[in-house]
Amino acid sequence: SPEHEWAMNMKISGWNEALICYVLAASSPTHPISKEVYDQGWARSGGMKNGKKYYDITLPLGTSGDKGGPLFFAHYSFLGLDPRNLEDQYANYWEQNTAHAKINHAYCVANPKKHYGYSDECWGLTASDIPNGYTANSPGNDNGTIAPTAALASFPYTPEESMKAMRYFYYALGDKLFGEYGFHDAFNLSQRWFAPSYIAIDQGPILLMIENYRTGLLWKN
Repeated sequence: SPEHEWAMNMKISGWNEALICYVLAASSPTHPISKEVYDQGWARSGGMKNGKKYYDITLPLGTSGDKGGPLFFAHYSFLGLDPRNLEDQYANYWEQNTAHAKINHAYCVANPKKHYGYSDECWGLTASDIPNGYTANSPGNDNGTIAPTAALASFPYTPEESMKAMRYFYYALGDKLFGEYGFHDAFNLSQRWFAPSYIAIDQGPILLMIENYRTGLLWKN
């Protein structure tokens, strides 16, 4: 930043949403990165591996305490990158993303913090607006806010769970949550709060990942 220089100083290392950066860098026709950069930078020499079970579901990659982190990790890099037959020495990425989504769902069903409204139909923790701010919601950072993009952009991985969520969001919450541009960004039933906002980085993955579930359109092209 011209104003803040490298104040955040966040390295592009996994596991998170930034896999696509390394895919693009490796495919550069003029300045491709080496496998060593991928292994030592992105994979942290294997440090991004997990392998633990949460709700009897094995999570190949990601942080232990956060049960995989916010669900956008399973969405952003895979809007156009097909995870179905994608694997390396660290993980099969279809298995990774499916496990991540199922763990997120199972956490909301278990609802260890007893937030009002969480259920088999009402689930999904990821980055979104929250009452009085914005944060990356996850099992490790759970303030009671559900974001429709979390469950709905997970359609390829959790079709039954995601369809239940879509029907609940649309039919049960109705015009409190659904408006002119689709689903509002987030809601918190404990606080009786519904975001007035629509955020493109959340709306976009809903559309694209539903289409990938339906036809694989973006994954094919």
